[in-house]
Amino acid sequence: MSEVHDTDAGRPLPEPVRAPAEGVPPVVRTDRELAHTIEALRAGSGPVALDTERAHGFRYTGRAYLIQLRREGSGTHLVDPIAFADAGSRADLSPLSEAIADAEWIVHAATQDLPCLAEVGMVPRRLFDTELAGRLLGLPRVALGSLIEVALGKSLAKEHSAADWSRRPLPEGWLNYAALDVELLIPLRDWVDEQLRAAHKDAWAAQEFAHLAAHATDPAPVRTEPWRRTSGTHDLRTARGLAVVRELWIERDRLASELDKAPGRVLGDRAISGLAAAAEASGFAPTRDSLRAVEGFRWRIPARYESNWLAALGRALALPPRELPAKRLRAEGIPNPKSWPTRFPDAAERWSRIRPATMDLAEQLALPVENLIAPDAVRKLAWEPPPSGSASSIDAFWAADEVRPWQRQLVVPVVTPLL
Repeated sequence: MSEVHDTDAGRPLPEPVRAPAEGVPPVVRTDRELAHTIEALRAGSGPVALDTERAHGFRYTGRAYLIQLRREGSGTHLVDPIAFADAGSRADLSPLSEAIADAEWIVHAATQDLPCLAEVGMVPRRLFDTELAGRLLGLPRVALGSLIEVALGKSLAKEHSAADWSRRPLPEGWLNYAALDVELLIPLRDWVDEQLRAAHKDAWAAQEFAHLAAHATDPAPVRTEPWRRTSGTHDLRTARGLAVVRELWIERDRLASELDKAPGRVLGDRAISGLAAAAEASGFAPTRDSLRAVEGFRWRIPARYESNWLAALGRALALPPRELPAKRLRAEGIPNPKSWPTRFPDAAERWSRIRPATMDLAEQLALPVENLIAPDAVRKLAWEPPPSGSASSIDAFWAADEVRPWQRQLVVPVVTPLL
């Protein structure tokens, strides 16, 4: 085959991969098909490449709607977890997990895939995250397609990455795309591992991967007053206006969960903040007509639940002053370092020394500073360091916060003299 070149840049174009080498396998939807997949994967050898497809932006949860697996000697398997879910519950694919429990699981951006895998009983004992490895290598682009281009000289189309994977039946083109996502993960893992070893960063990666696997089943953190993240809220002037946002947000979230739709598809953020602003402008005497005057409420799904929005609005307007939300979120934990210079000068002084030092060290090591050490760990140290200020006490301080040994080994000697 003749080499294809980018005529503008004068460099070879990556070879496009349009279909899996072995074709698109049928989707596993029955107990018999799942048993066959389990036996095939168990009989395979080496690591297992995994990926999931979710319906972000379409459904309320981040559950997996397709799970792709590939192993040498086994081929590629596409498993539909929805087909194995009882009404109102998640599928139990723990037998599938056990079949590959001895293998290293290769994933790309594990923090995205591990939660929905854990939901169906699939938890790794060992894993290799190609995206995280790319970050540790300091590569400028770590998306799956970008890494495959650099490592293997091939390109993957990403036209279905934002599709509604809850759709049934799944189109053949989507299944082709899904199978390709694991087609090259094993050779990519081998290339990345070679680069890590050459850069003497393989021990760092091993500790990071072990940390990810150990926390695969951790629940997602619960955000305080999540309604405050509604777009447009910062333009409101009154606590009553914020109460309108809060009640509409709560009602939207309840409906979104009930309908299993992404909240933004039930009612847009701008409609919520727009109605709150209109309520402020009218002196909090809005009517059904004023609700309909806000564009987002005239769309098909919001219009269907007009009585719900009016009831939520009524609840917000009926609240006594003592139950109105605070104008700003009450601070919990360590304050933002931006407020330290005037309120906490000692902490600000420590932060001004150790934060730039960690950034300089990360640059020297050619990796993002957040991968060298979590910014929150540095904030905690600057806020209230161990009394002795010794290297051993700082090491123990960070170890209690699950800062990995390789990170402590590199950063503790740098920050200790600065405290």
